[in-house]
Amino acid sequence: MDDQCSPPCSCEASPAPPGLLPGPGSDDAELAIVAKALGHPVRVQILRTLLEQRACFCGVLVAALPLAQSTVSEHLRILREAGLVQGDIDGPRVCYCARPERLLQLIELAQALAGTSVSAELEAVRR
Repeated sequence: MDDQCSPPCSCEASPAPPGLLPGPGSDDAELAIVAKALGHPVRVQILRTLLEQRACFCGVLVAALPLAQSTVSEHLRILREAGLVQGDIDGPRVCYCARPERLLQLIELAQALAGTSVSAELEAVRR
């Protein structure tokens, strides 16, 4: 079975998901949503697999994991809702790809959370 979609799906051309909560504290909400989505080892494994593919990955995720199809689908739903994964319909199957720009956003949010006070504390501990 071919693990890449043919023709390629539009993962790279799709716009990033809109912010989930506008206004004050939205960065906190975004960070919490993404962190929660990555809070299960299977979801981290799925995301790692999709990032390694660098292309859409169709159908074989279930074969790559020792889980039922419904369980894999639930993990993919959570990753999609957090904006970490995108699924495009390609005939009778759904092609999934990672959204690395969302991971970059996670890094930026975590750095903002750390802020200068945490950086200063880390420097003090290193001395």
